[in-house]
Amino acid sequence: MNTEANSAFNQGAARANAAYQTARRRFTIDPITRLEGHGKIDIFLDDKGAVERAYMQVPELRGFEVFSIGRPAEDMPQITSRICGVCPTAHHMAATKALDDLYKVQPPPAGRMIRELVYNAFMLEDHALHVYVLGGPDFIVGPEAPAAERNIVGVIGKVGVETGKYIIGMRRRVRELIAYFGGKVVHPVLGLPGGVSKALAAADLPRFQQLAQDSLEFALKTNQVFHEIVLKNSAYVDMIRSDPFTHRTYYMGMVDDQNRLNFYDGQLRVVDPEGREFVRFPTAQYREHVAEHVEPWSYMKFCYLKQRGWKGFEEGKEGSIYAVAPLARLNASEAMATPKAQEAAAEYFATLGGKPVHHTLANHWARVIEMIQAAETMVSLLANPGILDPNVRTLPTAKPSMGIGVVEAPRGTLFHHYETDERGLIRMANMIVATQNNAARIAMSVERAAKGVIQGGKEVTEGLLNKIEMAFRAYDPCLGCATHSLPGHVPIEVCIYGPDRVLVDRIIRE
Repeated sequence: MNTEANSAFNQGAARANAAYQTARRRFTIDPITRLEGHGKIDIFLDDKGAVERAYMQVPELRGFEVFSIGRPAEDMPQITSRICGVCPTAHHMAATKALDDLYKVQPPPAGRMIRELVYNAFMLEDHALHVYVLGGPDFIVGPEAPAAERNIVGVIGKVGVETGKYIIGMRRRVRELIAYFGGKVVHPVLGLPGGVSKALAAADLPRFQQLAQDSLEFALKTNQVFHEIVLKNSAYVDMIRSDPFTHRTYYMGMVDDQNRLNFYDGQLRVVDPEGREFVRFPTAQYREHVAEHVEPWSYMKFCYLKQRGWKGFEEGKEGSIYAVAPLARLNASEAMATPKAQEAAAEYFATLGGKPVHHTLANHWARVIEMIQAAETMVSLLANPGILDPNVRTLPTAKPSMGIGVVEAPRGTLFHHYETDERGLIRMANMIVATQNNAARIAMSVERAAKGVIQGGKEVTEGLLNKIEMAFRAYDPCLGCATHSLPGHVPIEVCIYGPDRVLVDRIIRE
């Protein structure tokens, strides 16, 4: 071999060895599973095999805020419900409330009750989806069970076909209530500025009252299932309370005038890591309290408390990171709004060491407790004779300018903010979704879980990698919702490999 060829061979071998060493120190989970949207996790190990850094990256990009510009504001409940096929009702309702604010009109009592009925039905069935299909398999089947079994099929194999039919059937029945008022489930056409599009017929009241009672029974049974499968398993309880799945941050949630948890309306309350009230503010003032930070490795923005300033990915009272979603809502409120949910919440806090609870995996139990409140609220609303009033809309007359609508989506606080011209055409749309509010804490959770479950010299199994996925899965993130902005141009990375599959060059457009 001549000198030139020998040199080329040695260089190629060196590159191949470097690539091998890099690959040996890096694990990629792509795609991450059982969530809404697309993402991946990159885990980098040091020379001793311990985790040096871990990143949850969101590579998808969607442009709902941009292509809403120029559209009539009345279209927004339909446009934004297309952001996500799993949580369309949340976007639909936030957009509808933003239109109320835009046109300075409020729905009559029956219209509001129907909105709340539909929204609580949505919260119930969406939470059930996560409990049994998305997050549930990690507990029902087991976190280190074969990947082919950690899904709804594996869950049915564990609980039995009849129980599986019952779960699926209850979700279907609750979704039929949403379709009754909204015309369809996935993209409802219920909300209008000042009310709703359909009243409740007296002839249909008895079957929906029965459905509400059955929904409450379903929620209580789900709580019982959680006790039997999770809380009676000491290994699961230890994992929930373990350091790799614990973060002490601020918490945000919507509350009523008595600081009780509310999904549909109220003010936003933030408590610090010790559970003390940090701030309580009307939803229209969200810009004074919530700010967004950008990192180069994700299309998802990272929210933080504006008064605190961006302190980086740091937990604790001196930081600025906060959480939303069920865990956060239970921490931020002083009580649940319904009796059986309050009873369940009291047990939850007593079992997990008092309030606030900082254990990320406790989101699953909090989610079940919220199912109980949603069902109890459905029962209460359908017992109110005023819900049959045919007057379900107040027609708007004000000139539009700006409107802000906020609801508690299953995944946490959801903001819709629109500004229009005098004709009601959108000039600016800003949406801060639950997963954005949680983004910084999710990133911290993924890295801490990776550092906790991967130990130097220990074999990295598929089961261990799934435990890292459990860190984000507890938040029930929706990445399609969270990557809705389209500023500037899309960064591009082109990797060029030689015939020996060794990286030759990398071209990056920032």
